[in-house]
Amino acid sequence: MQTLSAGAGAYANAEAANVQQSLLNAINAPTQALLGRPLIGDGADGTAPGQNGGAGGLLYGNGGNGAAGVNAGIAGGSGGAAGLIGNGGSGGAGGAGAAGGSGGQGGLLYGNGGAGGNGGAATIPGGNGGAGALAATRGTGNGGAGGLGAAGAAVPPGSTP
Repeated sequence: MQTLSAGAGAYANAEAANVQQSLLNAINAPTQALLGRPLIGDGADGTAPGQNGGAGGLLYGNGGNGAAGVNAGIAGGSGGAAGLIGNGGSGGAGGAGAAGGSGGQGGLLYGNGGAGGNGGAATIPGGNGGAGALAATRGTGNGGAGGLGAAGAAVPPGSTP
């Protein structure tokens, strides 16, 4: 009997989550169609090499993380920006010989900027950290940390990398 009750409870929870997602989709659909970003919710992470993270919701939500450059010469994707409240997404690491992506801007009222991505090997700088919340709006939040620069490459004297 307990197994049957536990199964029914799990089913009810799954149905409740489905209803919540449907309601959130209905709220976000007009804003997504008009402005290309949701009203409430987190931005999508970049998936293809060097793709930028998606912007978070206008009211609430974190920016998505930028994807790593993976291949040589492909810069890391920038982190997505937050809306009013939320944290910026982290920048993706650069591929060999490419810069890391910049971190996304934190929320205008509250939120931290995303960390910049690390630069790829061969004297390439890391990405910039994202901006924190705006002080003029009395927002609170910190700027994101900049990404680490890449390890130096062996260069013969008198030549430039």
